[in-house]
Amino acid sequence: MSSTETEITSVKVWDWPVRVFHWTLAASVIGAYATGESEGFERLHHTLGWVAAGLIAFRVVWGLVGTRYARFSEFVRGPEQVWSYIKSLRSSEPQHFVGHNPVGAVAVILLMGLTALSVYSGWLALAEDAAEWLEEAHEIAANTLVPVVLVHVIGVLWSSRTHGENLLKAMLTGRKTAPSEAGIHRNWGALGLAMLIAVAWFVFLELRA
Repeated sequence: MSSTETEITSVKVWDWPVRVFHWTLAASVIGAYATGESEGFERLHHTLGWVAAGLIAFRVVWGLVGTRYARFSEFVRGPEQVWSYIKSLRSSEPQHFVGHNPVGAVAVILLMGLTALSVYSGWLALAEDAAEWLEEAHEIAANTLVPVVLVHVIGVLWSSRTHGENLLKAMLTGRKTAPSEAGIHRNWGALGLAMLIAVAWFVFLELRA
């Protein structure tokens, strides 16, 4: 191989904290939505809401100081770049990104924002003198999450087919096929494990109380 050629191989893209965040947030949101109308699972609903809040707070910090593809500066792009990516999907050579593509980045921000809004409005609605509109705002935010999640899943499947890569598998393994120099150098496995332990311990203590 000459010095001008680039080796295409399996590289680390998503670190452990990003993957733990992704799947635990998904589980928390689904669980909270499923228990939202049941008085018998009210404590679990609130607990999962707090888990989601903690995960969002962590992701904001990790989006500033985390590994390359975890950082907002790497994947959050302006409207022109988002539209340019969408138009490229109709061509024979669509734009490709090692990390989140521009449309995927929009989904990430929407999901984080709606989750944060749902948690915050739900927390405010717990007050004894809370206004009725807070409960309605909580329900609207939670219900809006559903179509956004569905569109996100459809987008993942579509993008996987368009680019010939399994994005679902990538978020499980943390690896994608890309130029060798594009991979991250640290996986932060200990931090990911600490996140899992913290979430499990918090849920245990809350449900036990």
